[in-house]
Amino acid sequence: MEDEPILAGTVRNYLDRSGFETRWEVDGLQAVESVREWAPDLIVLDLGLPSLDGMEVCRRVRTFSDCYIVMLTARADELDTLVGLSVGADDYITKPFSTRELVARVQARLRRPRLEEGPDRVVETPNRVFGTLVVDPTARQVVLEGTPVVVTPTEFDVLDVLSAQPRVAFSRRQLIDAIWGPHWGGDEHMVDVHIANLRRKLGDSPTNPRFIATVRGHGYRMGAGQ
Repeated sequence: MEDEPILAGTVRNYLDRSGFETRWEVDGLQAVESVREWAPDLIVLDLGLPSLDGMEVCRRVRTFSDCYIVMLTARADELDTLVGLSVGADDYITKPFSTRELVARVQARLRRPRLEEGPDRVVETPNRVFGTLVVDPTARQVVLEGTPVVVTPTEFDVLDVLSAQPRVAFSRRQLIDAIWGPHWGGDEHMVDVHIANLRRKLGDSPTNPRFIATVRGHGYRMGAGQ
């Protein structure tokens, strides 16, 4: 979803040559309807779209889709990036960018295992229980006090990594390497935004956590604070 024809054409050509099936929309409203109709696995979303900007497109898509969303922005402003992530984006790239880097990001996102690939290809993993919180790695589902919690794919990835080794304190860099890949070169504080989103959805307090604890000077771990 990009309103600059030359850039969009270049990106689409690279993705097509890498084996992906793509669609290109130049209008925000049409983009939302296209996602609803087509149900893609991943969206490359420009912030500067007509009729609806990328932020609003992301908000609306998140009401019915858990596909990965990679935002493109010409503004290197930190607030711009944080707002994009807070409305449900999984990753971002600031223009100008390398098309090869974008394709690598897309490939890295889609390498994450998804249940829709077929139950015969999924290794079933036991649920992870933390008090009233249940993390189901096989179904990629989060349940709190018996009620499913809607999380984005990347929010689940963060929770998945932390819950798999609940005694381990992960640095931001370690989480990025595990989720976005070792060659990801953006701002490491992106991790903090996804953690904050998770805490909000889980009703977890950063000062008195039940599920995700901050390890001061290092990063995060799963489990209540001391």
